[in-house]
Amino acid sequence: MSIKRMIDVTEKCFLVTIALFTVGAMAQEVMELIEQRSVALKDLLLMFIYAEVLGMLSAFYSSHKIPITIPLIIAMTALSRLIILQGKDGDPSILLYESGSILMIAVACWVISQLRDSD
Repeated sequence: MSIKRMIDVTEKCFLVTIALFTVGAMAQEVMELIEQRSVALKDLLLMFIYAEVLGMLSAFYSSHKIPITIPLIIAMTALSRLIILQGKDGDPSILLYESGSILMIAVACWVISQLRDSD
């Protein structure tokens, strides 16, 4: 077995493991929400992150490439969730940095889409 083949098999095993762990984490979250009998925006954003991770894995398996915008969208969602979790008592300057980061990532996604459309 060649080195490249071993690396490919290892990569696929890790991706399957990530998919299984993502589905497991999603199932745990759903069970918690059922027990609590309430759903908050932070919970929905976490579920969206899980769905995006699965979408990224699916995109990789179908094209053997990961579109750069998927991890960027995951990052924006994670930052949004972080802002929500901090609440009103957080340092306002941190909120500005985090929202500025979201804006920078959104601009990067827009630039990438413009470059892709011009090709």
